[in-house]
Amino acid sequence: MPTARKLQTHHHGHNATMKLFSVLLLLTVATAAAYSPRAPSSRRDVFKSVFATGVASFVYSGPANAIDACPKGSKNCIRTTWTPPSGSSKASSIASLRKVLEAYPQEGQDKVDLGGWTLVEDNFNSGSARFEYKSGIGNFAKFFNGGKPFIDDLKLEISDSGVVEVRSSSRVGESDLGVNQKRLAYIGKGLAAEGWTVPEPTY
Repeated sequence: MPTARKLQTHHHGHNATMKLFSVLLLLTVATAAAYSPRAPSSRRDVFKSVFATGVASFVYSGPANAIDACPKGSKNCIRTTWTPPSGSSKASSIASLRKVLEAYPQEGQDKVDLGGWTLVEDNFNSGSARFEYKSGIGNFAKFFNGGKPFIDDLKLEISDSGVVEVRSSSRVGESDLGVNQKRLAYIGKGLAAEGWTVPEPTY
């Protein structure tokens, strides 16, 4: 059974901890109030301000333009990164990237993308773009997709340094039969000729 001295020591230790916590809380509140454009007029307003700031910080989850990762084990989606030559500006990187992408043959290549492509979201200057590619036309589309071509999306996000985050994926099906890989390999070859660093596209 604890002695009176031990209980008293424990009680004092608990009080010291609570006092330290109170001091830290008050310092946090004071700092938040000091940096507020308009200082709260009461203790209740101070705590409202601090709580709102904390919630806002907690809700923020990352860059608004981040591209999603591919599902684990996916065989119809590739996520990769293209890096421009060292010293390139964002503007020159965009110009080089756009040149290569728009040189992609509308008639397709290596038996993929035979239905052509379309630039559906042209926001290069603000740092993003999206292309649609059509594959599986003719009888393949007739028998496996209700007569409609299979559509793949190529999504790009361009950072201020010119580095490009890439996601090429099919909208339907568990496997793309290598279509996204062939597309990215072709584009990557063109970028490499411009001095870019482009890893081999893998699922």
